[in-house]
Amino acid sequence: MEFFHNPNIDFLGKKWYFLAFSLIFSVAGVYSMLFWHHIPYGVDFRGGTLVYVKFSHPPNDNALRAAMDRAGLHHAKIQRYDIPSNNEVLIDLDVQETSEQSLDKGKAQIINTLEKNVPPGKIDLNNAPVLTLKNYLMDKDPMHLGSDAEQKYKEQAQAIVNGRDKVHGGVLTSLEELKGVVDPTVLASLSDGFFLSDFGVRNVEIVGPQVGAQLRKQAILATAYSLAGMLIYLGFRFEWIYGIAAVVTVFHDTLITVGAFSLLDKDISLTVIAAILTLIGYSNNDTIVVFDRIRENIKLMRREKLSDIVNRSINQTLSRTILTAGLTFLTVLALYLFGGEVLRGFSLALVIGILIGTYSSIAIAAPILVAYQDWRVRKGKRPTAMPVRAR
Repeated sequence: MEFFHNPNIDFLGKKWYFLAFSLIFSVAGVYSMLFWHHIPYGVDFRGGTLVYVKFSHPPNDNALRAAMDRAGLHHAKIQRYDIPSNNEVLIDLDVQETSEQSLDKGKAQIINTLEKNVPPGKIDLNNAPVLTLKNYLMDKDPMHLGSDAEQKYKEQAQAIVNGRDKVHGGVLTSLEELKGVVDPTVLASLSDGFFLSDFGVRNVEIVGPQVGAQLRKQAILATAYSLAGMLIYLGFRFEWIYGIAAVVTVFHDTLITVGAFSLLDKDISLTVIAAILTLIGYSNNDTIVVFDRIRENIKLMRREKLSDIVNRSINQTLSRTILTAGLTFLTVLALYLFGGEVLRGFSLALVIGILIGTYSSIAIAAPILVAYQDWRVRKGKRPTAMPVRAR
């Protein structure tokens, strides 16, 4: 299948436009990383506490941020996750501790921040653990159990928590929702000591700063090793200038992708790093296809200028490039639009990377080969096309 029949586009003649485009986005990204948003590391890399909160109504993000600021949590990040109708948000706190107490600390901070108009002497049923419920029931003893109270009330407390979390998604809007779940006398006693807030803390996760630093180091090393491996492979497979051109191209793609995340202030998580490593392979594969055609055409067109050979090679592979990149782009775009918040960063990196990686194979990698050839000519070295090793 071909989109174009014998195209003859002068790509190298537009190299200065391509260079200007790359410079604008590269400089903007570097500026953002150095002076504006910096590199927006996710909790995986910088450490912190993640608190998952479910509301009984659609939450107001601005009101949540204002509440966080009033409570002194100025660096908290708030983002929606899952489907919007579930009314769930993820709050990223800058609490970098590794002890078990930090789990309770993060949860307590959110509960104290979001609770409003708390009745005196009452406990929030939507955020009460099993132990609190059990102790309350044992003290009240609504079922008049006497010596058998502890085990029975523990079962009743567990039934309340299961009904709240598993049946009603973590948030009760009325005590009537527990009818048939617990004993009627237990249900009647709950109104004396508990009230219902409009939210429930579903889960708390922590990543220690030392673990985050280690993951950050490993991510950087993984990217560096992949670039080095490509340089070595292409150096032996083609010529060293091909390897250098491919590595510069991939570095360009990575820089623009990370810069875009900084400009958009989107967290870079482990899944984003996985996407970037995927893009390194994808962009390199697309570049090799162009390089391979250049190498074949050099054998057939040895007397022509390298710039003409490169232009023709790009045009000959243009249909293949658009077909492959276009289908891949549509797939990752669907993943970005419909994949949900959990995959948002991963799919965004792929969307940006597919576009930039396809562009750079044409606009960055190929001109580097011609620029090298021109440099050789200026230095008085052999002006013919670079020699090609036999397969």
